[in-house]
Amino acid sequence: MGNTIFGYVRVSTKEQNEDRQMLAMHQLDIPIGNIYMDKQSGKDFRRPNYGKMIKRLRRDDLLYIKSIDRLGRNYEEILEQWRILTKEKGVDIVVLDMPLLDTRRDKDLLGSFLSDVFLQILSFVAENERTNIRQRQAEGIAAAKARGVRFGPPTRDLPDNFLEICRAWVDKKISLRKAAQSCGMPKSTFYDAARRALGEGEGEPD
Repeated sequence: MGNTIFGYVRVSTKEQNEDRQMLAMHQLDIPIGNIYMDKQSGKDFRRPNYGKMIKRLRRDDLLYIKSIDRLGRNYEEILEQWRILTKEKGVDIVVLDMPLLDTRRDKDLLGSFLSDVFLQILSFVAENERTNIRQRQAEGIAAAKARGVRFGPPTRDLPDNFLEICRAWVDKKISLRKAAQSCGMPKSTFYDAARRALGEGEGEPD
């Protein structure tokens, strides 16, 4: 028998909370045992519970998802999962945030064609927006760096006698290893800090 109702929820463990999606599933009276959730970021996109759900789905079952990007991390993957679910498995899908994506409607050839075209457009727009966001982030970081903003771990505090030790090292009174030990730093860290401290006014250390 078909017509079993399922729900799928996916969230990023670092960025998202599943409450909004889970609330939507509970409001549809989906049996708790038929709601599958994966907490995986879009980067690796391993979805063990999605795989378990796929194995349970049968023709004419109904799958609810909150938004289309729950199916995949990019345009190609969303379309591929939609094809597997609707064409190979014969499952109906309802995208709650996009009522036009409801495969129960317009089961004729024209209706299926319009639904597929709309899905492709929507998936492309979603991926294009993600690409634009990444580009804007990169441009923002580049602009911040041009203003002198530094990224990465904070610079460690230098000892009060750091410049004195640097000059002793530049004058070859002590070795690089000894200078770094005196500051409690690895040699590479000391060298970089000394270059920044002395590079402008006194020339780069040897």
